[in-house]
Amino acid sequence: MKTGAAPQRIVVVEDDEDLAFTLTYNLKKDGRYEIERFAGGLVALDSLLARPPDLVILDLNLPDVDGLTICRELKKHEETRRVPILMLTARAEERDKLLGFELGADDYVTKPFSMKELMARIGAQLRRSALPQAPDDVYDDGHLRIDRARHTVESDGVPVHLTKKEFDLLWLLIRSGGRVVSRETILSRLWDYAADIETRTVDVHIRSLRKKIGDQVVDTVVGVGYKFAR
Repeated sequence: MKTGAAPQRIVVVEDDEDLAFTLTYNLKKDGRYEIERFAGGLVALDSLLARPPDLVILDLNLPDVDGLTICRELKKHEETRRVPILMLTARAEERDKLLGFELGADDYVTKPFSMKELMARIGAQLRRSALPQAPDDVYDDGHLRIDRARHTVESDGVPVHLTKKEFDLLWLLIRSGGRVVSRETILSRLWDYAADIETRTVDVHIRSLRKKIGDQVVDTVVGVGYKFAR
């Protein structure tokens, strides 16, 4: 951390006392972060909306309210919709991951996990969120219209809600000019970590994009990656 730089604030929402202790201990030990921990979702939500952090580590199974509900609420509010959310859960089913991503989660870690991997994912999310916003840009082919500055998507005039990662993935494919983009490139550009860490994450996001804007928009090139089809 640079001398004089303010620590980045991370909120941990986790009801398991042992896991919460391990998380907060390692994050504080790193020296770059200010940590606040909540055991319940409702009190955490009030605090997050009042004082948005730099990142949220959110357990899916909480005693008072589901973590997915917390995620949905955070992404609905202007103050918190750009705050990265890293979901932490014992659920391993792909449908749970897909639902989390659809609600706006930026990453998903399944218990048990290595602290080294979690720290790498946290660092990647914080680096991504710190990047300056790109200048205004618009894509419009008469059917699909994307306004990057306003973060809006329309398909044949009908608004389409995309999560931040889905939007960034679609924009990456569009700006590749019809060229194939490998999973490795997508992971490196959008998640900022190596391709050997959960490459299925890309496939889940592609599946969600197709569901929202149509199968014909993104082509799969078997064994290589994906490309924008229009």
